[in-house]
Amino acid sequence: MLDLTAEKFEQAWRVTALGAFLLAKETAPDMTVGGGAMLFTGATSSVRGGGWLAFSSAKFALRGMAQSLARDLWPKGVHVAHVLVDGIIGSEDEQTVASSQPRTLLDPDEMAEAYWYLANQPRSAWTLEMDLRPNGEEFFV
Repeated sequence: MLDLTAEKFEQAWRVTALGAFLLAKETAPDMTVGGGAMLFTGATSSVRGGGWLAFSSAKFALRGMAQSLARDLWPKGVHVAHVLVDGIIGSEDEQTVASSQPRTLLDPDEMAEAYWYLANQPRSAWTLEMDLRPNGEEFFV
């Protein structure tokens, strides 16, 4: 925190929280007429602080906004969901990450399938929050 400037803190918030708000504000009117899905991508920092004060604060704000938007927009036919990505996104060529410990990585194509499923869920069983993590990920360690 001592090395973080107010400008850098505000920039993280503007990109993550304000950016998502502006996107929702612009797209919601059309979606309330024709339906649709707003899927926001969070991170482990969405639910617990890490070593990244500005990033974690912005991701906390994004998660709260997604929850609030869901309360407002679900009754109007717009599926709003937050996807918590907990792991390193990569490919089979990147199985070792900065150590000798092999890790399972999130596959981008498989992540896309999860987002597609989420966006196309029937209204009677919408998901508000989904966690995506590889089977080898250490849970909140």
